[in-house]
Amino acid sequence: MKKILILLLKNLGIIIVLAGTVVLAATQFKGILTNTWLLVAAGLFVLGLITQIFINKRVE
Repeated sequence: MKKILILLLKNLGIIIVLAGTVVLAATQFKGILTNTWLLVAAGLFVLGLITQIFINKRVE
């Protein structure tokens, strides 16, 4: 159980980046290209990258 949680924690940044990709793709297919959704997607990308860097330095 602990190994699964560590694996999930190590991949949390990637999951956040994928969530940003889903938001961006959903707005594209729905035709809703407002700046709010684009900023949400960009924020998720940046948050995912920062999370990936910091968590991989802390978790072994």
